[in-house]
Amino acid sequence: MALQDIVAQTVAGLGYELVELERSAGGTLRVTIDLPWQPGSEATVNVEDCEKVTRQLQYTLEVEEVDYQRLEVSSPGIDRPLRSERDFERFAGEVVDVTLKAPIGAAAKAANAVEGAAQVAANRRKFRGTLERAEAGWQVVWSDEPEPAPGRKVSKKKGPAPLQVLGFTLDELKEARLAPIVDFKGRKRPGVQEQGK
Repeated sequence: MALQDIVAQTVAGLGYELVELERSAGGTLRVTIDLPWQPGSEATVNVEDCEKVTRQLQYTLEVEEVDYQRLEVSSPGIDRPLRSERDFERFAGEVVDVTLKAPIGAAAKAANAVEGAAQVAANRRKFRGTLERAEAGWQVVWSDEPEPAPGRKVSKKKGPAPLQVLGFTLDELKEARLAPIVDFKGRKRPGVQEQGK
């Protein structure tokens, strides 16, 4: 049985889902786990969850005679990778970083730009924006206007910056992750609903 299958089955048997499995050249196995998504639930993986999975994996890997030097089990963190359709459904409305397999090209650039918006470079592959469901898959929406400096007044006469939209399918993606946005003022990530509201 393949290592990926062994780890995925063990993790699933404990009530978690395997997000990522990485094997380094030094013999370290890095296993990233998460709780299965249930709409409305914002529960996260904690240290006890990681310890529980570590103990079971150590036993299973020994029984399966998997050669490794060190085992690390962790939560996905703030830059969680998005791989499956279910991940995209779960994090719709969040700010994500998307990397395409190939540059968007001139034709796609023209099709994806909103009227009046600045044109996107045809060789661009990386985008950061809000993840939304689209007719033919998914899209990220963003504005190229920088955030105003803290304490600086923004003129009310100035209209909002035009939005850019990039539509894509999962087959076109090289990688997608939650954008690692940290607000040290105690505010939640954009798009995350407060409990009880």
